[in-house]
Amino acid sequence: MTHEHTRVPENQADEALLSDHFEDDEIETLADYHRMASLHYAQAAKHHTLAADADDHGHEESRNSHAFLAYRHQLVANQYAEIAVIESDDLGEEVEVSAQAEHAA
Repeated sequence: MTHEHTRVPENQADEALLSDHFEDDEIETLADYHRMASLHYAQAAKHHTLAADADDHGHEESRNSHAFLAYRHQLVANQYAEIAVIESDDLGEEVEVSAQAEHAA
């Protein structure tokens, strides 16, 4: 089975794209975590589109591969987004203030 319809190279391309933007030790700010989440969500979207394209052309193996990669990127994106929220001191303070105001009422 050929994968001529697949317009994106294998996993190494995804990793190269993401590593071009950041190395693990370069993530220092909340904005960096948000950017990494955004990059992984974009990769997930790309792989979902390729999975749909593969399915339209009856390429089951390629569809499954892209679906897996899409899901993997989505999970990683969720982790980066969660870290950004958890590490946000401002958000934590707002939640505490809201909870205190709610209990006072």
